[in-house]
Amino acid sequence: MTDHLQLQEDELVFDTFDLVDAWRLGTLITERAIADDLAVAVDVRRGDHVLFRASLPGTTVDQQDWLRKKAAVVQRFEASSALVAARFDGVDLAALGWLDPYDYALTGGSFPIRLRGSGVVGAVTASGLTSEEDHDLVTSSIAAYLASASSSPTESAS
Repeated sequence: MTDHLQLQEDELVFDTFDLVDAWRLGTLITERAIADDLAVAVDVRRGDHVLFRASLPGTTVDQQDWLRKKAAVVQRFEASSALVAARFDGVDLAALGWLDPYDYALTGGSFPIRLRGSGVVGAVTASGLTSEEDHDLVTSSIAAYLASASSSPTESAS
């Protein structure tokens, strides 16, 4: 399982990522969720700066906390919350006093926005489904976004 999750980390890397990309990626995830009638909240952030957020019918205020906690895992470990959860499976980090459950959720659904040559600059998060479904929605949408960006004609420099 961790090998597959690590492969996603290695492959789903952006060349650039700005506020327009945040909007487009967040919108893509939200549109996919609407098409599949999923009760999910979506968040794209850079640190604590929320760049995009949507809550679809069937979500509750609880999703806001889940979005924040999952993204905090990505920001702290610079890896997807699913990969971090898999790496620490069976370890009660809260009991060790290492990760406060108020601030962190070791569950799938948040994925790093990683820039080639720079590292992690943000997180894309979904909440409302199972951990695996949240993770799959985010990663499949990032893959689709990156594929469409690579097939778009590049703009010439001014």
